[in-house]
Amino acid sequence: MSAYEHRTVLLRGGEVHSPADPFATAMVVERGHVAWVGSEGAADAFVSGVDEVVDLEGALVTPAFVDAHVHTTATGLALTGLDLSAADSLAEAADRIRAYAAARPADRILIGHGWDAARWPERRPPGRAELDELTGGRPLYLTRIDVHSAVVTTAMLDLVPGVRERDGFHDGQPLTGDAHHAVRAAAYAALSPQQRAEAQRAARQHAASLGIGTLHECGGPEISSEDDFTGLLDLARSEPGPRIVGYWADLDVERARALGALGAAGDLFADGSLGSHTACLHEPYADRSGAGVAHLDAAAVTAHVVGCTEAGLQAGFHAIGDAAVDAVVEGVRGAADKLGLARIRAARHRVEHAEMLSPESIAAFAELGLTASVQPAFDAYWGGENGMYADRLGVERARALNPYAALLRAGVPLAFGSDSPVTPLDPWGTVRAAAFHRTPEHRISVRAAFTAHTRGGWRAVGRDDAGTLVPGAPADYAIWRTGELVVQAPDDRVARWSTDPRSGTPGLPDLSPGGELPVCLRTVVFGQTVFVRPNE
Repeated sequence: MSAYEHRTVLLRGGEVHSPADPFATAMVVERGHVAWVGSEGAADAFVSGVDEVVDLEGALVTPAFVDAHVHTTATGLALTGLDLSAADSLAEAADRIRAYAAARPADRILIGHGWDAARWPERRPPGRAELDELTGGRPLYLTRIDVHSAVVTTAMLDLVPGVRERDGFHDGQPLTGDAHHAVRAAAYAALSPQQRAEAQRAARQHAASLGIGTLHECGGPEISSEDDFTGLLDLARSEPGPRIVGYWADLDVERARALGALGAAGDLFADGSLGSHTACLHEPYADRSGAGVAHLDAAAVTAHVVGCTEAGLQAGFHAIGDAAVDAVVEGVRGAADKLGLARIRAARHRVEHAEMLSPESIAAFAELGLTASVQPAFDAYWGGENGMYADRLGVERARALNPYAALLRAGVPLAFGSDSPVTPLDPWGTVRAAAFHRTPEHRISVRAAFTAHTRGGWRAVGRDDAGTLVPGAPADYAIWRTGELVVQAPDDRVARWSTDPRSGTPGLPDLSPGGELPVCLRTVVFGQTVFVRPNE
């Protein structure tokens, strides 16, 4: 690795997306960093002093993407195992479950992901008796697409003593809450270290093939395991691939530090999810009684933020419903009252998902320096007047979700991610989802969305020196085959595009819905190539 990092490389003959020079066509990389960005004519002076010259042949070079919220092992298992996210019906899901079980006779436990009964004509998940029949009575753990509930076989339940007495167990319904967490822990504990490492490698390789240079791993005692988390960090240190920044969702701040986490953050649950009716709301759900589940109150948030700030770690919380978001805001404000606003802002604490926001909570995010770590694909999947969010909340409340434009106007830092495997790793699709949000007033420009998915992810981990291709920045970049580059007209984000080079703004691909997304040809992390598209 070190030998490669010290190679000096000149890339030329393409389009280099850099704020240092909107017309750049060439770039020099030296010792893992960007050394120079400029024009084709000036590039000639570097040819004799470099180890390699790469002819871009018109390709686009951008900073590598940062996915700010990923579950790496689960992503790898979905890539290599039973994935029901494309199943269009309960019947199709059943066929896939039966075939997968038959193909894996040696697996102690079958693990699958991605069912979404809200999209199926049957409008229900498979029942336990059905799953028992489909698997021949073997243990099966099968998560809903949002990963906040699961259906399981009888044999799986039998591996978890006392699970039927835990909160979240209701016979005949998907598992949620403590019952779900206990079963998930048992399922993942049954994976061998080799199975885990294979899944983690698959996820990192897939991310690299999409131009992603950094993944923010969101682990925790209710999500994965300590061995899974430390194993992933070790793998990332020892093998080429995207960087891994680890967050451990634990109120035990010192435990998070001991495990090598950047923060006691990520999916530290203040509530659950809308799809599973566990996001915590001020007003009840539209399609079921109840208003969700609160896992943390403001006092607990205050104590955690104070502990993290004093320990020099980031705090962060999973908060989706408006009541959960308000509890987090109130708690962070309480920490600011104790430690001073400047210390809280400097720590760059995070809120993951942050979907149901009010004007008041948006203003509070800005005041407290909270990063909104958000997933635009959630809107693409479940937004709109006929989507799952409208089913759960009614059209009026659903229309207010994921207000990216209001967050940007208020000065709230945005970091984009996928929550993979909840939605797939898909960086350009994520940028498109934000720019063409199903609710027009929440749309942001392609440029702002691209920034949130590159520089925004670096800023979310406290780094202001990365995520752009300027001299001195880490050489994390991707090379893309794409169509003509365009600059959106700022007064009419959807309809009018400019290709006039006199605009002085570096262009980006046209991401209008229906068009082809850019194809990644090469991904480089700290000067080291971690992906090359075959036959290119």
